[in-house]
Amino acid sequence: MLLTTDTRRTIKNSVCEKYLWTWMEAFLIDRKANGLAEGSLYFYRTKLQKFADYCEAQSLTQISQISPTFIRQFLLYLEETGHNPGGRHAIYRAVRAFFLWYQDEADPKEWSNPIRKVKAPRVPSEPIEPVSIEDVTKMVNACEKGTFTGDRDIAIMLCLLDTGARANELLEINLDDIDQARGEILIRRGKGSKPRTVYIGKQSRRALRKYLSQRRDNCPALWVTHPRFDSERIKYDGLREILHRRSMEAKIEGPTAHDFRRAFALSMLRNGTDVFTLAKLMGHSGITVLQLYLKQSNQDTEIAHRRAGPVDNSGL
Repeated sequence: MLLTTDTRRTIKNSVCEKYLWTWMEAFLIDRKANGLAEGSLYFYRTKLQKFADYCEAQSLTQISQISPTFIRQFLLYLEETGHNPGGRHAIYRAVRAFFLWYQDEADPKEWSNPIRKVKAPRVPSEPIEPVSIEDVTKMVNACEKGTFTGDRDIAIMLCLLDTGARANELLEINLDDIDQARGEILIRRGKGSKPRTVYIGKQSRRALRKYLSQRRDNCPALWVTHPRFDSERIKYDGLREILHRRSMEAKIEGPTAHDFRRAFALSMLRNGTDVFTLAKLMGHSGITVLQLYLKQSNQDTEIAHRRAGPVDNSGL
């Protein structure tokens, strides 16, 4: 029996009235089915969870109840609860991606997408400060050498700094992805599922060998938990806890894993790496994003002028 137009519309509208969290789960499944990297999935999952929690607190359960004003109130709530501009912008991007996907997926009738009327939060254009080499040294010195966790944490911090890899890229590395002799590490699934090769120097290789000499397990992952915790692959929260603990022991303000990535970018630039090679090493398709990482001090610009000033280098 064929359904009438009105019946089909009623069924479709009832489907579109599913609970918000149901559609969010469907969105994450779709992202995963499209080959999104685990790090990106984690990003969407954690950011959307904040929006879902806020909706639940306001007794809002269905997408049709969400208005542009409600989303703006949510963004104000994030600001009032201590989220910095970058954090608010990241959550906005996740919520926007979800609503745009929902519009295409559900094709709801007589529904206006509220996110299209909400502008993204402004993010300051000032470069973000990287972790300093001095702070990394203090964190390394806080580790007890010759112990599993001490040698592992030293190797993690040095490899974070030496590769410029994103946190989840580093955590997804397997033992088979490393060429210790050449210091090459294969990132199998970078952003956009694109592979690339990163490198570590002699000091990082020595630290990595010391850590690996402590391993007695069969886990394929490079970075694993202590044997008393079954030597499982370290997750993002575990990495964050390692950096927090070591910074507390070093009595410094705790850097994030991304602060190491910024330090890599700035160090490579200061030591003569051109921006196109640097973008490739960091897994960027272009050089525009590098502006968010690089902070050139007055000392940098002074040295650059002394080296390349047109008058002093012209022979006049």
